[in-house]
Amino acid sequence: MDKILIDTDVILDFFFDREPFSEYAAQVLNLCEAQKIIGFTTPVIISNVYYLLRKIGKHEIIVEKLKQLLSIVDIVEVGKTSVLNALDSKFKDFEDALQNYSAIEHGEIKVILTRNIKDYKRSTLAVLTPETYLKGKVGGW
Repeated sequence: MDKILIDTDVILDFFFDREPFSEYAAQVLNLCEAQKIIGFTTPVIISNVYYLLRKIGKHEIIVEKLKQLLSIVDIVEVGKTSVLNALDSKFKDFEDALQNYSAIEHGEIKVILTRNIKDYKRSTLAVLTPETYLKGKVGGW
């Protein structure tokens, strides 16, 4: 079963219903809910999503939505090793480096789903858009 890290932009595509990307984000989250894949996120991603959703919604509603999300995806730890690796990395974006090294440190995550492929060009993991990932899995479920 695939273990994937779902990046901030994919989660925001779902919550903000950003077409046409929200369709693919919803399909990925549905696969997590159906336990056909195991989705992960990080505390940093949850914090970023909360912050951006808070600009348009009430705290109580956002908390409930995030709890619903966390009922179908797991959290990857962002430990000291991940932070140090991110700081020492050649990634241009520190936050993306944190996501990448947290996924690597986890040991079982092999794929990062993001629409910002270029931000992860230094990753040793497979980095795919949700659309590309889903197209590669057609018939494989």
